Amino acid sequence: MQAKAAANFVRIAPRKVQLVIDLIRGKAVGDAIAILRHTPKAASPIVEKLLNSAIANAEHNYSLDPNKLVIEQVFVNQGPTMKRFQQRAMGRASAIKKRTSHITVVVSEK
Repeated sequence: MQAKAAANFVRIAPRKVQLVIDLIRGKAVGDAIAILRHTPKAASPIVEKLLNSAIANAEHNYSLDPNKLVIEQVFVNQGPTMKRFQQRAMGRASAIKKRTSHITVVVSEK
């Protein structure tokens, strides 16, 4: 049985999240949480919170043992991009793209 958790419209670029989720893909849940706690990236707390949500979903909805859970799938997709402009010299403007992410974690028992 699979349990899933998703975080949509997270205000962090997908490239930054991809670096973190590549570290935990296929690992046991306990190992993944330990890796996320010791990874100094901005996406680590976000992914850890999402992983804890997936574990809680597995426990509550499917009565799975949290000690036997493995991360089966974890992926990030790009969400909508907010476009902002920054003032520059001589009356010009530069575009700033504030990217968002849709992150999904799927856990299952071994």
